[in-house]
Amino acid sequence: FNTMEETSREAVATAVQRVAGMLQRSDQLDKVEQYRRREARKKASVEARLKAAIQSQLDGVRTGLTQLHSALLDVKDIQGSLADVSKDWRQSINTIENLKDVKDAVVQHSQLASAVENLKNIFSVPEIVTETRELIEQAELLQAHRKLMELECSRDDLMYEQYRMDSKNTSDMNLISNYFEDVQGLSDELAKQLWMVLQRSMVTVRRDPTMLVSVVRIIEREEKIDRRMVDRKKQTGFIPPGRPKRWKDKMFEVLEGTVSTRIEGTQSVTREADKMWLVRLLEITRKYVLDDLIVVKNLMVQCFPPHYNTFNSLYHNAVSIRVTELASEDLEANEIVSLLTWVLNTYKSVEMMGHPELRSECDINQLEPLLPQHVVDDLLSKYVKTFTSNITGWLRKALETDKKDWQKETEPEADQDGYYQTTLPAIVFQMFEQNLQVAAQIDGDFKEQVLKLCLKQMNTFLIRYREEAMAYKEEHLRDRQLPQCYVQYMIAIINNCQTFKESINSLKRKYSQSSEPTDSDAAIERTLNEVAKEGCQFLLDEVFLDLEHHLNELLTRKWLTGSHAVDTICVTVEDYFNDFNKIKKPFNQEMTSEALRRVVVEYIKAVMQKRITFKNADERREGAERMIKEADQFKFLFRKLAGEDTDRLCGAIAAIAEVFKLTDPTLLFLEVTTLVSKYPDIREEHIQALLAVRGDASREMRQMIIGTLSENKVSYSGVTQPIFKDITVPTITMTTMTTMTSMATAKLLK
Repeated sequence: FNTMEETSREAVATAVQRVAGMLQRSDQLDKVEQYRRREARKKASVEARLKAAIQSQLDGVRTGLTQLHSALLDVKDIQGSLADVSKDWRQSINTIENLKDVKDAVVQHSQLASAVENLKNIFSVPEIVTETRELIEQAELLQAHRKLMELECSRDDLMYEQYRMDSKNTSDMNLISNYFEDVQGLSDELAKQLWMVLQRSMVTVRRDPTMLVSVVRIIEREEKIDRRMVDRKKQTGFIPPGRPKRWKDKMFEVLEGTVSTRIEGTQSVTREADKMWLVRLLEITRKYVLDDLIVVKNLMVQCFPPHYNTFNSLYHNAVSIRVTELASEDLEANEIVSLLTWVLNTYKSVEMMGHPELRSECDINQLEPLLPQHVVDDLLSKYVKTFTSNITGWLRKALETDKKDWQKETEPEADQDGYYQTTLPAIVFQMFEQNLQVAAQIDGDFKEQVLKLCLKQMNTFLIRYREEAMAYKEEHLRDRQLPQCYVQYMIAIINNCQTFKESINSLKRKYSQSSEPTDSDAAIERTLNEVAKEGCQFLLDEVFLDLEHHLNELLTRKWLTGSHAVDTICVTVEDYFNDFNKIKKPFNQEMTSEALRRVVVEYIKAVMQKRITFKNADERREGAERMIKEADQFKFLFRKLAGEDTDRLCGAIAAIAEVFKLTDPTLLFLEVTTLVSKYPDIREEHIQALLAVRGDASREMRQMIIGTLSENKVSYSGVTQPIFKDITVPTITMTTMTTMTSMATAKLLK
């Protein structure tokens, strides 16, 4: 009631608020009647809906009450019926008990009827047993099985009736069993004949396929009897002796055993007798299995019901078991590859299960793997481990053989373009190629794995190669007469680096599907460049060891008076570069550039060592002209050798000569400034040395030149070919300084 009042108050308040909203302005009062009619219509509509809803609810309640009333009447009828049933049941109890004798009589009648029905068979059991045995011996298997089924049926029916009458009466049951004791023996004899036919099925199917069909029909009959007896046992608890026979399962055991024996019987090859034992064994297996399966497909499949799936089950499991046994042996690396190649590729190829004659019966995509994946992974892992060990030994042996060649008194062979080389790259990459070809037979992922392993081993090998090249150079320096062909073999070592690069790229193009660089690529590239660069450096060291005496003559009094040192230097360099032409690009170009740079640097070093001090203008002019002439000789020589621009390097000698050639000391600052602008890596000590060699620059002049240059120092960080950067100016000891004249001392001091 309170809720109703509260709801009423809320409705009045809402209505007041709504009316107030409608009548906020004076002009809205004219529409009051219109508002009233609209609200009256809304109210009438709501009331009509409410009435309809209430009417619907009332109709539903009325219907429900009617159904409940009807249900009540039905319940009362059922109660009455149950009471009648209960009354009839009580009255019939006595009647059922009186029928027990009738029931026993029915059971006894059933047993007697079964006995009468089988009476003829019972009396003729010995005769039927004899006939059946003779039929088995004569290989009349279907007739023998028919008589065996008659005997078993008689025995089983008698036993079943005895079981129904008195399941605990074991003496009568044993009596029946003893009377039919020969039946089980006949069953066993027939089974032996079936298994013999199945064991020789590959021969039988060619000679007499009807025999094989008969065997399968007998087994099918026994399967049906087995199923019927098992179903009856579920209902009655009785099952005849020897059931279920499960001859179908035994048939597959015999067939699988026959196939296994056939596969294993052909495999007498051993590792001791033949290194290729596994390859031969697998090939024999392939041939026998293929031949047998073609016979199975063309002849044997028709002898078996389709649901037996004879074709796929006969050989696959036997082959799988055999290769699993082989995989468990202590296989060598090449044997692992042979086995995996056969298992993963040959087995499903057109040479075996994918053969055109087998396609209608065998879907190779549905075949289970011959080896579990974990066995395949274990074999691959073992192969990689063995391969890694072997390849390390192969590479070490190849390098040792190559090192022996370095000591030969004859030059190394040249390739078709005339470049010196050794057989090392060819041996190494032939080794890699063979193993990659083998890995590719297994699958693409494993091929990539072996390629990465080869490259990793290659990097380790090249580090060793670099060490041996350095040791070769050190050995030569101990006695420069030995080995006799040191230069030629060092050239071959450098050329091998380029060959290695080309061979690696060739391997990657051929055996890698990925264009991404491997972890070893950068390291291999770096090591090869280092070996080649160091080899070029070793050869240049050899050149400059021969030039050392002649370089020491430069910028001396002997040189000034007419030494032929530079002529000899040029002849010696050209002679060496006749051999260096046998170096492959780009190393020969880099080497020529480096040779020119070193000649120029050694020449400038001779200047900076202040071996001579010009006494007068004539000497300065004569020395400068000689320097310019010798710079031209170097320029001519190296243009001839490399065909490159040599002006900047040789121009440094000429630029220094211009400083010496200048006759007016007052212009010396300008000439030095020009030199510094051309070669901004020149340092104060270099200028000091040049002025000291010139011999006529006063202390004040030197201080002014050095001071001004220091204030206007030019950065040389961007110079592409620094010349003076690594040239040091030797210091003069105090003892030497005290013996010089005051003028010479002043020229040498800052």
